[in-house]
Amino acid sequence: MYLSKEEEKMMKGEMGYAKQIAMEILVALGEIYGAEKMVPIKSAQVSGVSYKNLGEAGIEWLEELSRDGRVEVYTTLNPAGMDLEKWREIGVSEEFAEKQMKIINIYTKMGIHPTLTCTPYLAGNKPSIGDHIAWSESSAVIYANSVIGARTNREGGPSALAAALTGRTPYYGLHIKENRAYSIKVNTPHLNLRDEYDFALLGYVIGRDSKGAIPLFSGIKSVNQVELKALGAALASTGGVPMFHIEGLTPEYMLTPNDRVEEIDIEERDLVEAREELNDYAEPDLIFIGCPHSSLEELVMVLERLGDREVKKEMWICVSRAVKDLATDLGVYQKLEERGVKILCDTCPIVAPVSSLGIKSIATNSAKGAWYSRNLNNLNVKISRLGDLIEEATH
Repeated sequence: MYLSKEEEKMMKGEMGYAKQIAMEILVALGEIYGAEKMVPIKSAQVSGVSYKNLGEAGIEWLEELSRDGRVEVYTTLNPAGMDLEKWREIGVSEEFAEKQMKIINIYTKMGIHPTLTCTPYLAGNKPSIGDHIAWSESSAVIYANSVIGARTNREGGPSALAAALTGRTPYYGLHIKENRAYSIKVNTPHLNLRDEYDFALLGYVIGRDSKGAIPLFSGIKSVNQVELKALGAALASTGGVPMFHIEGLTPEYMLTPNDRVEEIDIEERDLVEAREELNDYAEPDLIFIGCPHSSLEELVMVLERLGDREVKKEMWICVSRAVKDLATDLGVYQKLEERGVKILCDTCPIVAPVSSLGIKSIATNSAKGAWYSRNLNNLNVKISRLGDLIEEATH
């Protein structure tokens, strides 16, 4: 694998301990995947933030890197295990909060922006088409590749941090144009895709069945940002899919595959079966929206559907602090809180210690949220359309 003189200096430890460790990680990764060189990146998104996931070993490793490690590019952080301001309100222990703040402070010391969101593109980290980046949040990776047209592999937390510390990443996978073409075609001419809930179910079905292949969706006439986010998050969570195309709508749908591709026809019954697979039909302890983190548009959608009603069950909407600040400026945040909705920043029920909060079942409109709540947190799940969730919350 070719290394520039600067990269060789990093590898030998001439530019500090952290850069040496980071370059060793990247070279090992590049050799595994047959990368011929490194490529400079414009930004990074680092996962592995919640104390629930990192534990003491993770803190110790980060502390070692932070002795002399400083990032070379604009870098943002994934959600933490709590809302930095409302952690007491949702029942997080002081011990957990202390450890969580320690982790965030270590990352901040390295020059990383504590955005604490899985939607960095809604919080200041928005690349341009063709930019090479190193992101590790699965739903952000697929959004960046598919909707924005930036180029990133699905990094792990350590490799994304290594890329941030060195300003480069191995040149393989989706950094190479030829690898970004679709390898299956999904025909949807008879689907009635009404909202983000339907797109989430579609993503769940194709993610489950595609074995990581990049799909091209044919027959979708229009799609908005909320729906694109839901589709990508479901594809990435159930199938590890790093990218998708929508015929006539996404920036790189015309990339030509090298081989003949399999075609799949999706019917309404496939979405109905997906809904049944994802539903335990348990009475929810928590209704949550914002997996991935909600946009301002989604907050307005909830407010419009609520009208003057107040929620009577525990209901969270998870957002980035950047979106919360914008919603506050517009009065949307205050109106939702007045109606009993908790707007939480910095976290989500997937990475928060929800089991210690007495939550055993959740209801959501997110296929990703339902999938991970069941498979990572062992919760009973219910997936419903946004309007139905609001009806359940207010009765």
